[in-house]
Amino acid sequence: MPDLVIRDCGPRDGLQPLAPIDASLRAELATRLLSAGLSQVEVAAFVSPKAVPSMAGAADVVAALGDDPRLWGLVPNVRGAELALGSGLRQLTVTVSASETYSIKNIQMSTAESLEEFGRIRAIASDATLDVVVSCCFGSPFETIAPSLVAELVGVLRETGADQITLADTTGTATPARLGPVLDRVGTDVGLHLHDTRGTALTNAFAAHGMGVRRFDTSLGGLGGSPFAPGAGGNLATEDLVLLFEDLGISTGIDLDALLETGRWLAEVLGHPLPSRVSAAGPLNPVAP
Repeated sequence: MPDLVIRDCGPRDGLQPLAPIDASLRAELATRLLSAGLSQVEVAAFVSPKAVPSMAGAADVVAALGDDPRLWGLVPNVRGAELALGSGLRQLTVTVSASETYSIKNIQMSTAESLEEFGRIRAIASDATLDVVVSCCFGSPFETIAPSLVAELVGVLRETGADQITLADTTGTATPARLGPVLDRVGTDVGLHLHDTRGTALTNAFAAHGMGVRRFDTSLGGLGGSPFAPGAGGNLATEDLVLLFEDLGISTGIDLDALLETGRWLAEVLGHPLPSRVSAAGPLNPVAP
């Protein structure tokens, strides 16, 4: 069994800020990631296509993939949850933000309103697994985020039915020094959704693993970034994390060569190279015995 769980969010978060590509290609990306050994893949966002054109056709992506418990979909509200459940998905990520301003920009709700919306989603999705992704846990371009605020929010979400919590470094402001105070308060039974805006995502993952975290969100090639957060960079690259952890003897269950081949395919689809370091440099040379 792998030592940790990696959820690749490339078909959703990775492609979200880019020009739209066909749903069939997004489904093929998910299929390739699953074949490479990913145990979880976030494949779609059930959002307004007017707001996020690249996520149009979410139900078509899910239909092309069939019933698979490894698939996740993001839902921002009850309507999105209804659409996701109607598509057959039973693993949903729900967005709540520790930053009030970001919450309004991202999902047009205050944090308090998004908590109420989560309660309504929980009520209609009684047979689904809900992972609440808490945005801006380690900083926001709009206001100061105290670790105590994050802990209070996480506590409310756990009390109101969240099956899992994932702490998101939405704008890439986290460092190991900023991770510690938050994890001390909420515990390490959480996922981390890291962005590499300032080149700290891989360092943060390594540090968090040492603190006890065992779930990580990534994106193939380091693609991604919220269009509602000024200057936000891409996600922690799946291949970068896999290379580092496997070299340390931390099993991921993921075939790095297959992952890199999928990255080359995706670069051709998009028409430009992927930003991750390992996609550019390739795997490590063998170590002499």
